[in-house]
Amino acid sequence: MHVVVVGCGRVGSALAGLAAAEGHSVGVIDKRASAFVNLAPGFSGRTVVGFGFDRDRLVEAGIEEADALAAVSSGDNTNIVVARIARETFGIQQVVARIYDPGRAAVYERLGIPTVATVAWTTDQALRKLLPDQMRTEWTDPTGKVSVVERALPVRWAGRPLEELEEPGRWRISVLTRTGRAMVPGAGLIGQEGDLLVLSVATGELAALEDRLAGAAADTSSLPRPRRRSS
Repeated sequence: MHVVVVGCGRVGSALAGLAAAEGHSVGVIDKRASAFVNLAPGFSGRTVVGFGFDRDRLVEAGIEEADALAAVSSGDNTNIVVARIARETFGIQQVVARIYDPGRAAVYERLGIPTVATVAWTTDQALRKLLPDQMRTEWTDPTGKVSVVERALPVRWAGRPLEELEEPGRWRISVLTRTGRAMVPGAGLIGQEGDLLVLSVATGELAALEDRLAGAAADTSSLPRPRRRSS
């Protein structure tokens, strides 16, 4: 596929390089010719000097045959205008715009323009590092019934089977990241300090899940025990 990237700063140049490395053709636009020094040595895509909202520059970068466009310049207004031109004039469906203002990003998302809110994302990532013990919702399905949440494994669960943490029908561990490596947890896996969990949870059970994480395994002492058969 052909990808057009508007803005050749650190994000745009990295994005163009990754797309090219995956075998896609790439056209990059920036108003400063000096910005193209950010591209990796040997970059074989098109480089166009000019403004991303200039139709002629977009055509020169290959927008007429493009399958996707990323507007990642340093200006919110430019990125939104470029994204709208790509979507409304050239009919490109795979469009994303980088927006620094979180409030404006939310507005444009509602208008159907996918955005990456740089400030909001950076703040969220910083909070994850500062406050790892707080549960953070990654995704909620359109019906609001199921959420995917991220949570650091509390120290009290280190050394315990992670199966004791799960409640079938209420929540389940989907992914575990340990020492930087992600895995789908198997039977018998023991928790370790520093584990990061991604859990699928029924939305109404979020508080109960937090209680489970804060406490010990489920108390089964009050459950009826199976009767022994008489010999």
